[in-house]
Amino acid sequence: MRVVKIVLPVPLDRSFDYLLPEDMAVIIGARVRVPFGKREAIGIIVGSSEHSDFPLSQLKKINHLIDQESLFTPTLWKSLLWAASYYQFPLGEVLFHALPVLLRQGKPAQEPPIWQWQITEAGKDADLTALKRAPKQQQALAALRHSHLYRHQISALDLNETAFQALKTKGLAQLQESYPAPTRWQDSFAINGERLKLNTEQATAIGAIRSDDKKFGVWLLEGITGSGKTEVYLSVLENILSEGRQALVLVPEIGLTPQTIARFRERFNAPVDVVHSGLNDSERLAVWLRARRGETAIVIGTRSALFTPFKNLGTIVIDEEHDSSYKQQEGWRYHARDLAILHARQENIPIVLGSATPAIESLYNAQSGKYHHLRLTLRAGHAKPASQYILDLKGQPLTAGLAPALLKRMRDHLQANNQVILFLNRRGYAPALLCHECGWIAECPRCERYYTLHQSQRMLRCHHCDSQKPIPHQCPKCGSTHLVAVGVGTEQLDHELARLFPDTPITRVDRDTTSRKGALEQHLSDIHQGGARILIGTQMLAKGHHFPDVTMVGLIDVDGALFSADFRAAERFAQLYTQVSGRAGRAGKQGEVLLQTHHPEHPLLQTLLHQGYESFARQAIEERKSVFLPPFTYHAIFRAEDHDNQQAPQFLQQLRELLETMRNQDAALWILGPVPALQAKRSGRFRWQLLIQHPSRARLQQILHTTREKITAMPQSKKVKWTLDVDPIES
Repeated sequence: MRVVKIVLPVPLDRSFDYLLPEDMAVIIGARVRVPFGKREAIGIIVGSSEHSDFPLSQLKKINHLIDQESLFTPTLWKSLLWAASYYQFPLGEVLFHALPVLLRQGKPAQEPPIWQWQITEAGKDADLTALKRAPKQQQALAALRHSHLYRHQISALDLNETAFQALKTKGLAQLQESYPAPTRWQDSFAINGERLKLNTEQATAIGAIRSDDKKFGVWLLEGITGSGKTEVYLSVLENILSEGRQALVLVPEIGLTPQTIARFRERFNAPVDVVHSGLNDSERLAVWLRARRGETAIVIGTRSALFTPFKNLGTIVIDEEHDSSYKQQEGWRYHARDLAILHARQENIPIVLGSATPAIESLYNAQSGKYHHLRLTLRAGHAKPASQYILDLKGQPLTAGLAPALLKRMRDHLQANNQVILFLNRRGYAPALLCHECGWIAECPRCERYYTLHQSQRMLRCHHCDSQKPIPHQCPKCGSTHLVAVGVGTEQLDHELARLFPDTPITRVDRDTTSRKGALEQHLSDIHQGGARILIGTQMLAKGHHFPDVTMVGLIDVDGALFSADFRAAERFAQLYTQVSGRAGRAGKQGEVLLQTHHPEHPLLQTLLHQGYESFARQAIEERKSVFLPPFTYHAIFRAEDHDNQQAPQFLQQLRELLETMRNQDAALWILGPVPALQAKRSGRFRWQLLIQHPSRARLQQILHTTREKITAMPQSKKVKWTLDVDPIES
């Protein structure tokens, strides 16, 4: 008997040896059912051997081989093996993460059969009049003599399943399973409608990518908001699809881009599948299978869509490549953009990274020649750059957080029958509830953060752990009933503006108002009807949308973003400011952006206002170079959590002592911590972290690999929940 190496979806960085029965083939990447402890588990074959480190008599046999071929394409398999090694995460959990839920549960990797009723030879010879006492059976048999019937067609013919079952009992009919034949979209592929007229920059970008689309290359498409990046994507895909190849398009959040999806479907006479959290498990598996068989031309999805197996992948497009949602923040902490670039290399295909505000790392890679850099500096059509103004809030009387000058400009734009966006990245009614008598503030005991007040639902909610409780009638500390809301959220802004502008429709777009299925699409439909309207939103409203009637954008409260301990905070604010500003004046109308702040002299604001994102990015790259921050060094963070605030720092201190022995041989290794995380408590657990830094990515990987092997021998590691984050984007 041969020994096979099998990984399981367990947090153990190892494979398990099993015996393969003689009548079973070794299929790398196939699922098997195996005995594991006292239960049966599903595993994936990753290798085979003639020998084992254990006596063969101690090894258990595989119970069942589920698949007759690998679930992974060869290139996807290589990408996942690399990712498990690079992100220092158990291979079993990585491979299972990449599969749809139903496949993790052991369901067949094929569409469920379509059942059809067919007539038997006896049924063909039977006398219909013999069934006159059973008219439904008679009717059913007559229908089968014309053609077979699928089960789902029965009710439409006013027949019932019982009649067919009776015919089956009499031997006159039989139930057969069938599988639909694969469809070829390539045979009917066409490009629909008229293309938009391209400007010179767009045509140049498309020509450059098309001229080199048979091999790997990274194209950074930096285009200001409204410059027509989506049109470039579509034109690049025309070439790929016309050759019968498939395309993967990654977007940050699927709910933000219904307009983009609609444009892809309108442009191409080819199947477009969308992968997002709203799909049920069966729908997700169906998309996975269609892509694998080559039956879908384009898959558009969030980061997990990267693991879709394609029969003939021709290109990958990553829209808003700078967006932090491409980084998985729980479990296996991969970065979909970085992993997509590796996967494109494995497939030997081009990958396009698009953004109005590219990540600093991407711009640095473009500067150093790793990426091809393409720029779109002109807004599509006749749109003009928006005028930008800073409003100094010091000493101003505010109404729901709005300065008088901002309210005046809103009235001017609304009276001209235009639309106004107010951006406030804080949902809920108010960020805190305070007792006016004694100063008590409602705080989540599990996170030691203030509860957010949600007035319409009469609830206090923690936006960190999602716990909630009813609004108290009186202060639990002094008994006073004088509880007041402190600060402004989108819900309060909505409430106050309805009072100030009673005749103007208001649309609020945040997680609270778009949680119901179809709610976002309805809001966008209302906005596109045109006419005067106030739009209130969090960053959901800042990305990927085209609002032709918006002529004014107001940023309500940005001061918190200007002073942060996170070195990436300035980059995130600059990206958000640029994205939000780009919503104004997109269809030939002059737009303006008003930013409220108590710190109008802040250098970051002055740079963005007068020189733009590109100048900010150049400064940021130089600053990071001078202080040895990414992309000039590489980071990894060990995080640990406990319930008593003692075990986690002790564990990380022991880990630091272990790393110090390595630093004695490698002076370039830099260690910071252990220190409390920026959010020191969440969901009842105290959080600590240890940062390590090295100028060599390869050397950092060696250090992490050696360290992880030794952690398992540390008794303290069993007393805490610890994780490793390679290339973290949050401190």
